[in-house]
Amino acid sequence: MSRDLDDVLRAQLGQCLAGTSLTTFAHRPSIERYVGKVRDCYIDRDAGERILVCTDRLSAFDVVIGTIPFKGQVLNQLAQYWFEETAAIAPNHVVAVPDPNVTIGRECTPLHAEFVMRAYLTGVTSTSVWRAYERGDRTFCGHPLPEGMKKNEPLPAPILTPSTKAAKGDHDVSVSRAELLASGVISEAHFDAAAAIATRLFAHGQALAATRGLILADTKYELGLDPDGNVVVIDEIHTPDSSRYWYADDYAERLARGDEPRSLDKEYVRRWLVGEGGYGGDGPPPVLPDEVRLEAARRYIRNFELVTGRTFEPDAREPVARIGAALDAS
Repeated sequence: MSRDLDDVLRAQLGQCLAGTSLTTFAHRPSIERYVGKVRDCYIDRDAGERILVCTDRLSAFDVVIGTIPFKGQVLNQLAQYWFEETAAIAPNHVVAVPDPNVTIGRECTPLHAEFVMRAYLTGVTSTSVWRAYERGDRTFCGHPLPEGMKKNEPLPAPILTPSTKAAKGDHDVSVSRAELLASGVISEAHFDAAAAIATRLFAHGQALAATRGLILADTKYELGLDPDGNVVVIDEIHTPDSSRYWYADDYAERLARGDEPRSLDKEYVRRWLVGEGGYGGDGPPPVLPDEVRLEAARRYIRNFELVTGRTFEPDAREPVARIGAALDAS
């Protein structure tokens, strides 16, 4: 990474987009606002659209941990790349991308589950397949796991491991297809349609990542129903927030030594929280040091550049005013 960009990142530490509170839209008379862990959403029910402002907030262990310079721009533009790349594989909600931090999508009804595809025995959170295996579980979300595996090894085949969609501040729970259907939160038809989409997207994502020298180890998809009742991809896709990316070149060597893979995602921050921060998801999280925030930003940007083949061009203008101008809002 160039020294110039590193200087820009450091200068941005105090100007991260922590949130927005737009109240008036010139061409949208009725707007509802919803604040998620990472995105601020503005819902225009008259137009059937949702404006998603991707902030610089970082969430880990289902808690907002802090902000990362330009994270929102990286995620929003990387999601745009992947939505365009996979449009022929699965329909998605995107209508327009009017600003580096903003996506306008069709308003959809989210399915009450997250669809997590995993190809490796890894993870640090309580919902991860590695934590379950480490506890002695040999079945995870209905899938049998072989004896004798070690952390970060490839699974015999990719598996779909759904999780519940917890309310903000609560923790997701990994469940099997049977458990999810028995809970009544999703129909069999919608689950199976979503599962087929997730399987296709993951296979494509892994194949493309491999051509970029990366391993897409796992990822999370969110899906919803559009106004016509079709299952479509919403939120984001294959970003460093929703996915685990490893460098492929030294993966085997590091695995043999028992070292963690080199990663290009927010796993770096999770590991810092667990190791240096002594945090496991309960209570207030520790404050992220600036050097951790900067290193996370570098990894997110490197992910964007490797995956897309494009140089990341940060927009360092004051973000709230810029976003307001793009949306004709204040």
